Amino acid sequence: MNKLENNDWLYEITPKRKLIDLNFKEIWRYRDLLILFVKRDIVTVYKQTILGPLWYFIQPLFTSVIFTLVFNNIANIPTGGVPPFLFNLTGITAWNYFSQCFTGTSNTFRNNAGIFGKVYFPRAIMPLTTVISNLFKFGIQLLILVVFYLYYLWQDYSLSPNLNLLLFPVYVLMMALLGLGAGMIISAFTTKYRDLTVLVGFATSLLLYISAVPYPLSEVGNNIPSLAWVVKFNPLAQIIEGFRFMILDTGIFTWSGFLYTLIVCVILVLIGLIVFNRTEKNFIDTV
Repeated sequence: MNKLENNDWLYEITPKRKLIDLNFKEIWRYRDLLILFVKRDIVTVYKQTILGPLWYFIQPLFTSVIFTLVFNNIANIPTGGVPPFLFNLTGITAWNYFSQCFTGTSNTFRNNAGIFGKVYFPRAIMPLTTVISNLFKFGIQLLILVVFYLYYLWQDYSLSPNLNLLLFPVYVLMMALLGLGAGMIISAFTTKYRDLTVLVGFATSLLLYISAVPYPLSEVGNNIPSLAWVVKFNPLAQIIEGFRFMILDTGIFTWSGFLYTLIVCVILVLIGLIVFNRTEKNFIDTV
């Protein structure tokens, strides 16, 4: 009996955690569960819908058409010589990945309270599932963008990416970190303040318009110089502008803006992990 007592436990579940506990080893141990959750999210999200995965195609196309009609045909916002529809589709493709990561992660504790209360696994797997599964949707919408890009090239439009295209994986990573960090912070607060779930949808809609999605970043400084700093220091606006710059070779890109955005994304995800870890200990009592 004493011999058994002296043996080390294989796993130890305890509420005591470090301030920043990334715990990648444990997450790797549960990688099969992570893969299972990712498959579940991809398969079930449109399982009982009429059009199914076609919604992946319809949503960005319809949004791009509306933006083209309102912002380019009616408001006459220039797009730097790029076809307005392609300009909007590029920005919306980047925006959709961030917004889906953010809104999906922001409800982590509430949506998974049942399973969290019954079985133990690293809670960070759930927000990671959201970020990874949304990569599948992002890939489909990116394919749509490539198809229209080739179409406009065939129509003799002068389009060409630049060497910044090598930064494409970094931009995708920054969008994921930004959505993950902000989502984990909001998710922690929604365990106590349910009103935040309503506010998230409203705030996400407003965020779209201050993130340079339907207009180039240069137009803000030209038309509303007093509010240009709000958009300029919005890291999401820098990501979307950089995303368009590397694909369409139009817009503003600076290395200072790129590094600023990368630093903000890393800091935000670290803050999100701190808040998430602290909330994880006792959220089941308040959710």
